[in-house]
Amino acid sequence: MTLTFTLDPVVGPSLRDGILELWTDVSNAGGAVGFVPPVTHDDVRPALDKHLAGVADGSCRLLVGHDEDGAVAATAFLTHNTHRLQRHWLWAYTVMVHPRHQGKGLGRDLMAATEAAARSVEGIDAVRLTCRGGLGLEHFYSSCGYKEVGRVPGAVRVAPGDDRDDITMLLPLY
Repeated sequence: MTLTFTLDPVVGPSLRDGILELWTDVSNAGGAVGFVPPVTHDDVRPALDKHLAGVADGSCRLLVGHDEDGAVAATAFLTHNTHRLQRHWLWAYTVMVHPRHQGKGLGRDLMAATEAAARSVEGIDAVRLTCRGGLGLEHFYSSCGYKEVGRVPGAVRVAPGDDRDDITMLLPLY
């Protein structure tokens, strides 16, 4: 199975609902995308609306992967830096593949599409992202060419007594 990736798709109600469903399902499956289970669409919707506001104002780019049935199966948001000394790299946020598609190599496909999207932006030399420790995500991103460049121990509080590292990863594009 393959995904069809689109950079900067037109965001209408169907796409918005598909991303909302994806984000909720990934979160409820234990995915490290800003929430801990259980969550509802109402919990996730404000975060999605914030991301989509960035897409609308041009400060954020959206990459969407659709499966063979046309369902939203993967996303990554690429956010431009506003600091004048850091405009040469992008942040990748909310990088996720639907749980029903995980373990099939589609995460690597998403990361390759994310890299291609970043390379298409003039003047971008690198992609940065953060991931939550304790899940081995840094090993996945390393296998996709990212390098760990920072770690803040215990910066992510998943639950009382369950603090995880906040890990910064960098993919140089040169």
